[in-house]
Amino acid sequence: MSTFKYINNIEKNEKYYETTLQGKQLLNHSLLNKGTAFTQQEREDFFLLGKLPPVIETLTVQVERAYLQFKRYTVALSQYIYLTRLRDTNETLFYALVYTYLAEMMPILYTPIVGAAIQEFSHEFRTPRGLYLTRENQNTMSQMLQNRTHPEIEMIVVTDGEGVLGIGDQGLCAIDIPIAKLMVYTLFAGIHPGNTLPIVLDVGTNNKNLLDDPFYLGIKKSRLQGKEYFDFVDDFVAQIRHAFPKAFIHWEDFGSKNAAAILNKYATQCCTFNDDIQGTAVVASAAVIAAIEGQKLTWNSQKIIIFGAGAAGTGIAKLLTQCMHHSGLTKKEIAQRLVLIDKPGLLTTNTPDITPEQNHYLYPAELCESWQTDAQGGVELAEVVEQFKPSVLIGCSAVAGAFTQAIVKNMASSVARPIIMPLSNPTERAEATPAQLLSWTNNQAIVATGSPFAPVNIDGKIKDIPQCNNALVFPGIGLGCLVAKAELLTDEMLLAASRALANTAPMLNDLSAAVLPAFSQAREVSVDIALAVAQAWFVQAQLPKIDSKELKTTIEQRMWEPMQYIPIYKA
Repeated sequence: MSTFKYINNIEKNEKYYETTLQGKQLLNHSLLNKGTAFTQQEREDFFLLGKLPPVIETLTVQVERAYLQFKRYTVALSQYIYLTRLRDTNETLFYALVYTYLAEMMPILYTPIVGAAIQEFSHEFRTPRGLYLTRENQNTMSQMLQNRTHPEIEMIVVTDGEGVLGIGDQGLCAIDIPIAKLMVYTLFAGIHPGNTLPIVLDVGTNNKNLLDDPFYLGIKKSRLQGKEYFDFVDDFVAQIRHAFPKAFIHWEDFGSKNAAAILNKYATQCCTFNDDIQGTAVVASAAVIAAIEGQKLTWNSQKIIIFGAGAAGTGIAKLLTQCMHHSGLTKKEIAQRLVLIDKPGLLTTNTPDITPEQNHYLYPAELCESWQTDAQGGVELAEVVEQFKPSVLIGCSAVAGAFTQAIVKNMASSVARPIIMPLSNPTERAEATPAQLLSWTNNQAIVATGSPFAPVNIDGKIKDIPQCNNALVFPGIGLGCLVAKAELLTDEMLLAASRALANTAPMLNDLSAAVLPAFSQAREVSVDIALAVAQAWFVQAQLPKIDSKELKTTIEQRMWEPMQYIPIYKA
C-alpha cells in the first residue's frame, strides 16, 4: 500500500498530501515527486538537500522544458512513450503538460495513437501500471487487489481486450486502454489520479499473432467462453464490490455480446457504465439533439437511420428513443421514425435471428413490403434511404465508404440540412469523410464523426469537424455519480448527461457552428454533465435536491487541478 494520503477538505478549501516517504523514495513516487519544484522547506523536511540541482523552478518552467523534450521526438509512438515515462516520474508535470498542449497531445495519448501503442505493448513494455487479473490466478484475486499501489480507489476502468478500437482482440496488451481512459477522467473531470485503478482481465486471447509472439506478456491460451468466462467476471465484480463498495466501474472494449450481457446484469446491482454502449449513445444523441434543436425543428419531423446495429448502434437507438418519447411521441410513432440496418439489411418485425437489444427497434414489416430486396431478401441502405427519406443518418458499421455519393445525394434531396454522422473507428473505417459529405450536399450537411478529421476548406473558409468523442461525456458522468454517491447509473441519468452536453453545443447560437464543443472546453463541460447527472440521481432516488449553484461549487472544489503542485507535509 502507498504511504501517503491525499487531503481535500472542501469546507476549508484545503488540498495537500501527508506522507512518511522521504529522500529517494519520495523522488521515486510519481504522485508526490515535484523534481526541481520542491521548495527549500520541503527539501529540508524530506532529506532532499543535495539530491536535486539547487535551482527551484516553477511548474510552468518544467512544462516548457518537458515540451521541448517531447518535440525532439518526431514519431508519434515515440512521443507516446516519452509521455508515459514522464507520467511514471512526475504525474503533476505530466498532466500540466498535456493540459497545456491538449489539442496536440490528446491524439498521441488517446485515439488514434493509443491503438498503435497497444499493438506494440509487449515489445515496448517498460514500467507496469494498473492490475493484471488473470484466469490462472482467479483464486488469489482478492490478494491481487490488495497489492494495488493506492489505498483509496473510487474510479475503476476495466477491459478484457477483446474488442479494441476497431483492431479487435488485443488480450493483455489492452491495459493501455483503461490507463488512457483514466487519464481523461483526470484531465477533464479532475478525478485524482491516486484514486483511480486500471485493470485488465486476462482471460486469454484468440489473436494468433499474439499467441505466436515470443514477447507477448499475456496468457497464451484461447479465450475463456460461456459459463467459465462469466463466472470469472462474477468473481471479479464480487471482489471489487467488497474491496471498493463505492467505486464507479467503467467497462471498456469488451466483445459486443459479452459487453451487453455484462452491462445488463450489473447495471441494477452497482454503479457501473459501459463506454462503448452508453458513452457512445450519450455523445451521439447529444449531437443529434443539438442539430435538431439548433435548427428549431421538432422530433416528430425527424426520421433516423442507424447503420450498424451492434452494441453502439443499439445503445444510440435506446437513448434517441427516450428523447422522442420525452417529446411526446408514442411507441408506435417512434417505431416508424427510427430504423436499424445491420448485416441482414433493414431490421424488421420479420427479420430472423435478431439480438435481444435489436428486438426493441424493428421496423413494421408491413410498411416495407413493396421495397426492393437483395438476393438474400434484405433491404439495403440505399433502398432504405430512397423509401424512408431520413433526416438523420448515423454510421456504426465499420464499413468504410458505406455512405456513398449516391446515397448521400439522395438523402439531401429530401431534407434541407441532412444530419450525417459516420462514427466508426478507426479513421480508415469511417462510412464517409467530412469533405465528401460536405461536397455531396453543397456544404449543407451537419456532420460529426467518430474519428478525428482535419478541418475542411469550404470556399476559402476553414470548417472544424466536431468529433463524437466519448471523452466529452464519460468523465462528467463518472464525476456526477461520485459526487451524488449514486448507487446506480440509470437511463434517466444518461439522458440528463446527453442533454447537458447538447446544451453546450456552439450550434445552438450559430447555425454554421459545430454540434459539439471542442476538447478545450471539456473541463467546463464535465462540470455541467456532472451537475445534471447528480441532480437526476437525487430525483430518481427521491433524495433532497441540492441547490444548483451550491452543488456546482462542490463539484468544482472536488476536482484535482494539475496546474500547480500540492503542498506535502510529514504524516
